[in-house]
Parts: sequence; C-alpha cells; structure tokens
Amino acid sequence: MTIRILIADDEALLRMAFGTVLEAQPDMAPVGEAADGKQAVRLARELRPDVVLMDVRMPGTDGIEATREVIRISPRSRVLLLTTFDLDEYAFAGLNAGASGFLLKNTRPEELLTAIRRVAAGDAVVSPRITRRLLESLRPHLPDGSSTDRDERLSRLSAREHEVLIQVARGLSNTEIAAALYLAEGTVKSHLGRILHKLELRDRIQAVVFAYENRLIHPA
Repeated sequence: MTIRILIADDEALLRMAFGTVLEAQPDMAPVGEAADGKQAVRLARELRPDVVLMDVRMPGTDGIEATREVIRISPRSRVLLLTTFDLDEYAFAGLNAGASGFLLKNTRPEELLTAIRRVAAGDAVVSPRITRRLLESLRPHLPDGSSTDRDERLSRLSAREHEVLIQVARGLSNTEIAAALYLAEGTVKSHLGRILHKLELRDRIQAVVFAYENRLIHPA
C-alpha cells in the first residue's frame, strides 16, 4: 500500500529535498506541499494524507496548532513533527496536540523513512528520553495507588495482549517484546494493533500513558 504524504515546511528547499527522497521510495507518494500551518490544514482537509511531515516553527499558524487542527479534521492522518531544535516543550506540546512522532530535521534519510512507515502503521516515533520526560511530567497527575478503580476497557484485552501492553509501557520495541515473550515480531505488531483498537487509543504513546494511568506499571 502506498503511503500518501503531505509535506509542510516554510522552507522551499527543504520541501523539495523531502519530496525527492520520498518519490524515490516505491511505497511512498508525496501528494502535496504546504508553506505554512494554515495551508497544511487546508490541504489535509482536501487530500486526507496518511502522514503529514509537519515543521514545528512556521509563520502564522505554527506546526503545533496545525497538528491539532489536522487531527481534528482528518483523524486517520498521522502527523510526524520535524524541528531543528531538540526541546522538550515542542515534543510535549506536539504529542498533546495529537502528533505520532517527533524528529530532528538533521535525521538521516533512512531514519526518516523508517519513521514515516512506523507512523503510517499506527506506531509512534518518540525517543526514549522524550518518553521518560513525558512520564515524569505526568507523574503528579497519575493515580497514587489508593484507588482500585481501573479503566473498564482493560477487560477487553486477552491475557497475551495484557502482557504485550506491559512490555510496551516499559519502553520495549516490537523486536524486544518478541524476544521477551518468545513471539514473532509480526505477532507482536498484530497484538499491538488489537490493543490500540480495543482500548480506543491512537498510538503507542497513548498506550504507555494508559498503562501508567491504570497502574499496570509505575514510573521508576
């Protein structure tokens, strides 16, 4: 299946560079370019792309606000944020807005392509450091353990899916989960897809937060 991609960046040369890299991939097709957040939202509404490569800092409507609007008007689109600056506040704001990934613009082309494929498949692309900082920021808002109430959606999971969710919350990749649970990596991906569907979650990051909120695992 071809991944349809919208490129949103205020620098024309970067849009051209991204487009050249994407066009060389047999499973990817750039379907539009936007020079600012407002145009990105309009094109997302018209084109319904699978993935939006979204620059964080753009004139007018910035990438964070544009992400929020894209997710609202095109829920099936995934947003991969790109920035020159490795700043936690951008990552937190972007994830809160509904982005599925966060990468630096100097990421190598092969890493960018891998990230696009992962995000298109429903995964999330966030560095372990950002994930740890995100959980640290959530710590004051997590249940203190005195309550026994848990989200009723947990009862929808099979025993194996419950195990996979815990491993996801521990920060393991699909490959690492497969090794830990003696499963094929494809089986892990299938389990994760069912977990997200049953729990009504968007991606891996939301699954991690869900697991911590329901005390399946606790911040170290």
